[in-house]
Amino acid sequence: MTSFVFMGESPPIESFDDLLAYFRTGEKPAGEWRLGTEHEKIGFYLETRSPVPYEGANGIHSVLAALIEQFGWRPVTEGDNLIALDRGEANITLEPGGQVELSGAQLATAHDVCHELRVHLREIQAVSEPLGIVWLTLGRNPFVTHQEMPWVPKERYKVMRAYLPQKGSMALDMMVGTGTVQTNIDYSDEADMAKKLRVGMAAAPIINALFANSPFAAGMPSGYLSSRAHIWLNTDPQRCGIIPAAFEEGFGYRDYAEYALDVPMFFIHRDGRYIDYAGQSFRRFMEKGLDGHVATREDWALHLTTIFPEMRLKNYLELRMCDTGSRDMICALAALTRGLFYDRTTLDDAAHMLRDVSAEQFPAALENAARWGLQADLLGKPIWEWARELMALVRSGLRRLDARNAEGENEEVFLAPLDEIAETGKPHAALLMDLWNGPWKRSLIPLFSESYFH
Repeated sequence: MTSFVFMGESPPIESFDDLLAYFRTGEKPAGEWRLGTEHEKIGFYLETRSPVPYEGANGIHSVLAALIEQFGWRPVTEGDNLIALDRGEANITLEPGGQVELSGAQLATAHDVCHELRVHLREIQAVSEPLGIVWLTLGRNPFVTHQEMPWVPKERYKVMRAYLPQKGSMALDMMVGTGTVQTNIDYSDEADMAKKLRVGMAAAPIINALFANSPFAAGMPSGYLSSRAHIWLNTDPQRCGIIPAAFEEGFGYRDYAEYALDVPMFFIHRDGRYIDYAGQSFRRFMEKGLDGHVATREDWALHLTTIFPEMRLKNYLELRMCDTGSRDMICALAALTRGLFYDRTTLDDAAHMLRDVSAEQFPAALENAARWGLQADLLGKPIWEWARELMALVRSGLRRLDARNAEGENEEVFLAPLDEIAETGKPHAALLMDLWNGPWKRSLIPLFSESYFH
């Protein structure tokens, strides 16, 4: 979940146009487009295979403190609690169950993203190994139930923990037990935003299937290759999943704002504290206020961070439908994003390829992709066929972008794991299920020793 930096005084919202102005602040010419990645990873103790609490000598707090001391990260506190770190344009934040998230800097190429990731993993391993902690390369905690997971002491999570279970049966599983990778995408104007959001939303079942990596829950197969995606579909139907208007002609900033205004609020932030307004209407807040509080532009920006569709708009776009995976898979997602969204020919070709995917088909398609991965069906064709076509477009886009590293390699070098998945029709979750049913003899002990960042 997005960390939010509060700037203090913020102008009140005076008209609907003030809502749209926030989206326009993200517009950039193509030459200034950058790529950001965010990935969440769940920590467990290597010896006991138990989750890592925030407190204690070997807890999450100690990990953050060591990163400050050894690698120059700066602390971000909430009251007496250390809740995040920043260094340059990058941030390290905490999810509700102690998942550590790297929110990377905005970088030019997938080469840069992968370098940043290598540095981060070296640093977090250096401070975690002495504490006996490893970080899972999986999209869901596979070992224990949400009742057994610890909670991070952040105020916003208290509000969400009380409210979300009223909306979805798996909301607490989402908060403390999932790990997502997302990419952050720039746009040049409203039309470019709309096309990218539409393509990303329509491609969500395909991309989710390629990155499916969470087949286990509470020590057993979950019945889903991406149980993380299934959990999100059962968290809060008002703020997760689909944006129906994105599939309609003429979609733009106003349509997204109308959608967001009808998603119930969680809270506002005043004088360093969160005020619980869970379930209230932001539309009504904007029109009439709440308990003497007037809606501000900062309130709007904060509200947008509490909405969780598969593609999210703030003053950039977020592609949000991938399970956490290995370093190679995170690098592959960065390259896929660049090739798909930053080459105009590829974006146009993908829009044409996905033109018949509709809002009516989307929920079932995403649920089926979560369950069956690349073997699921989309518009009468197996998703593995869609994935091969999509990967061919992405590769063409990266060739046209032709961003090369010092060894002369372009960003296609990162696509190898996705090419193999598309060709075999087996995402990493399917390989894990083969091991579960074969050499592992239906034990998850080998999973623990193999599925963490090395």
